[in-house]
Amino acid sequence: MRFVTDEKSKEEYKRFLEGHERCNFQQSLEWAEVKKPNWKPEVILAEDDNKKIIGSLCVWIRKMPIFGNMMYAARGPVCDIHDKNVLEQITQGAKELAKKYNAFVLRTEPDILSSDEEFRKIVTELGYKIKDDAKDFKDEIQPRYVFRLDIKGKTEEEVMAGFHQKWRYNIRLAGRKGVVVKEGTREDLKEFHKIMVETGTRDGFIVRSLEYFEKMYDCLAPTHMKLLMAYYEDKPISGVIPIFYGNKTWYLYGASSNRHRNLMPNYLLQWEMIKMAIARHDDVYDFRGVSGVVDENHPQYGLYRFKKGFGATFTEFVGEVYYPFKPLKYKLYKFSEKAFRTLRQLKMKMTNKNK
Repeated sequence: MRFVTDEKSKEEYKRFLEGHERCNFQQSLEWAEVKKPNWKPEVILAEDDNKKIIGSLCVWIRKMPIFGNMMYAARGPVCDIHDKNVLEQITQGAKELAKKYNAFVLRTEPDILSSDEEFRKIVTELGYKIKDDAKDFKDEIQPRYVFRLDIKGKTEEEVMAGFHQKWRYNIRLAGRKGVVVKEGTREDLKEFHKIMVETGTRDGFIVRSLEYFEKMYDCLAPTHMKLLMAYYEDKPISGVIPIFYGNKTWYLYGASSNRHRNLMPNYLLQWEMIKMAIARHDDVYDFRGVSGVVDENHPQYGLYRFKKGFGATFTEFVGEVYYPFKPLKYKLYKFSEKAFRTLRQLKMKMTNKNK
């Protein structure tokens, strides 16, 4: 086991990550740059007897008011998740980091299926706890429920054939009605952000700042990020941000104006991103999160239905896997975190109600 410490080991890690079937952009050094300076990245590398990388975990460290340092790893580890030796090495690295930073917990939210009993057994034996009762977006940092579309080795025609008939119709309708999709520049992020604020007000979620999206662009574009904007009569009405890394493409952000929604620009934008993923010869197109409450009366059911219509598979991940170095402190932290999120949701509802 070792850590990424210099430019040579950074390049080694990037090659390993991009070439691994379990690659995830949130484990990348480029994404870690987006999260600085609030989070400090450290990368743990597991090795075989020949010093070849066989596993990794990119950990972010952040000082939390009152509680001290928390370690967090989004969508890691990247390795053979059933190889106990690799997971032991990664865990040893995490313990060394916890000692170095006096951290009270390591939290991970791996993209590992909830049904994977072998992984559950291994990490439990290594001292981890599993919190797998989340249902809604607000319950965890990363969505536990996503839709994933298998595009490995498939043509555009084969992929589109898997869409619901109405979804295919809507994609074509957008084109017939004059919706045009163009790749945006950094300057176009301003229009995208305006529409994103409109979307957040309508759908009741908190929107990141324009500066955050500009930082994303600076760290990831053009290789790992693009901005696609849908126009009608030369005016922007919708936009999306896909992320490309390794063998996958992720639909990370989407924004849609209240105007011209009947022209179905969001369907066309999804198709354009999927076509990009197919052209890259990706294995997976990831629609990202949906609520785990599959109920037509749930406020997020429309999002579930929209993503499902593209023929994607409803996927449930294992949830939060954590190692409590200081169990009592972490328990108190979780209580305060839940209270903060509840208060933030109430404040947002009141704000939207008074508008």
